[in-house]
Amino acid sequence: MKQYLPFLDWVKKYKSSDFSGDLSAGLTVGVMLIPQGMAYSMLAGLPPIYGLYASTIPLIIYALFGTSRQLAVGPVAMVALLISSGVGALASIGSSEFITLTILLAFMVGLIQFVMGVFRLGFIVNFLSHPVIAGFTSAAALIIGFSQLKHLLGIDIPRGKVHETIINVAQNIEHINLPTFALGSAAILILLAIKRIKRRIPGPLIVVLLGIGAVSVLQLTTLGVRVVGEIPSGLPNFSSPAISLDVMQLLLPTALAIAFVSFMESIAVAKAIQKKHKNYEIDNNQELIGLGLANIIGSFFKAFPVTGGFSRTAVNDQSGAKTGLASIISAILIVLTLLFLTSYFYHLPTAILSAIIMVAVFGLIDVKEAKHLWQTDKRDFALFMVTAIGTLVLGIEEGILLGAALSLIVVIYTISYPHIAVLGKAEHSNIYRNIERFEDVQALDDTLIIRFDARLYFANINYFKDFVWQQIEERPNLKYFVLDARAINGLDSSAIHTLEDMLDEFRSKNITFYMVDVKGPVRDKLKESHLLHRIGERYILNNVQEVGDLIQHSLHPARMDRQYALQTNS
Repeated sequence: MKQYLPFLDWVKKYKSSDFSGDLSAGLTVGVMLIPQGMAYSMLAGLPPIYGLYASTIPLIIYALFGTSRQLAVGPVAMVALLISSGVGALASIGSSEFITLTILLAFMVGLIQFVMGVFRLGFIVNFLSHPVIAGFTSAAALIIGFSQLKHLLGIDIPRGKVHETIINVAQNIEHINLPTFALGSAAILILLAIKRIKRRIPGPLIVVLLGIGAVSVLQLTTLGVRVVGEIPSGLPNFSSPAISLDVMQLLLPTALAIAFVSFMESIAVAKAIQKKHKNYEIDNNQELIGLGLANIIGSFFKAFPVTGGFSRTAVNDQSGAKTGLASIISAILIVLTLLFLTSYFYHLPTAILSAIIMVAVFGLIDVKEAKHLWQTDKRDFALFMVTAIGTLVLGIEEGILLGAALSLIVVIYTISYPHIAVLGKAEHSNIYRNIERFEDVQALDDTLIIRFDARLYFANINYFKDFVWQQIEERPNLKYFVLDARAINGLDSSAIHTLEDMLDEFRSKNITFYMVDVKGPVRDKLKESHLLHRIGERYILNNVQEVGDLIQHSLHPARMDRQYALQTNS
């Protein structure tokens, strides 16, 4: 039962000493969520109140069905940008149709994640490589940051790519509203200073209060500073999303993108935090179910898609969260805000919300990772840069598709061209090593020893065969071919057929074929296909050294056959 209702585990073991940490973390994250939820709602193209709606029911649902005890679920910048990009192509941002489509999108995202979890498809996200994710995240952070320039500068800039935004800012630089820019810049500096001092301090709430105070006292609206305005109070009504198959078909690409990206962000931070505690386990598939239910049920309460956030989760953990009760406390605080406090946000400047977004997302630009990849793996660095540049130039959804395609290409290339080593004997020893990596190792003139470091099957068998024949052509005096199978953990029918053909070719060229260090499953496959009988069990030896000893003592295969026959008859 605990597998499907993870909260039963922490409820059963709950200690009174845990409550103080949960209460502190819940209140701290709740205070963060109020301005962040409103800011990310604005980024998504929705009225600020929807950010608070998304910070209530989904948090409670995840706390009950998710496996992480510290993950802080709610609105995040990446998902908000995907909403703005995807739904914005179908309806005017901020319109009633846009809101209806976004709520339906939350239902679809949740349904996709829930179905993936039920069918145990959490492994699919493993096919998106880390450099691709880092490149996409860094580019998306830049796109989000530049999209907020219009609010930070107080000028009207149409939606567009990063380079288009830069051009529009340059063309309208004389129209910048200086009080708005000063207010937003001050908020950014305060937020950065607070992050340096202590992350647990609710920086977003502090700049929100300062911004509201500045607008009210200095009457900054008369100078063109834009504010949030009227925010309706009260809890969202329970209502079903406007389900339409035709509309769902149009939203499907965006829903898939958000389902995958939000799960990757959530599972990454959940596992990172779990490593610190180690008193529970993260289940990928149950995480999908938890997030899926949070989005599905949240959509009935006017929530847009949510997931686990990096910064809030870190604060939740640092503030002492022990269980999912911390998230429930955060949700209760947002409920109280919706019931009694929304009127106090009337004078909240949009520049303050933009500052909160920009400081949050620019931390996602992973310059350190780019430097690390450049120093350690140029191929991964290329993946990082191509994904990042592709996302910046083509757009968010196109960037995700590009990243997925690149990851798939890398997987296919890796399994099609695994590592192969030609082994030689080290001087003054019986050790056989890769001739390309060790200077004191030389290939033998009449013996070719190949170590194949992967499963041998249809995807790489042609590469294996071509490599072997190329090596054989370079050795006109070859008498022995040895396949070191220590790293081969399986064979398929394509590999069996190819090995049979190669065995015939070897015999026609008077080349003796040996296999060494053959694992049990591989030996079973050889036996089932009768290839073991064709090779001859006496040619399947324990290691390369045994073959070397046989060759060194000039034990010809025919002589070995006679010895084997004598041993069997005796």
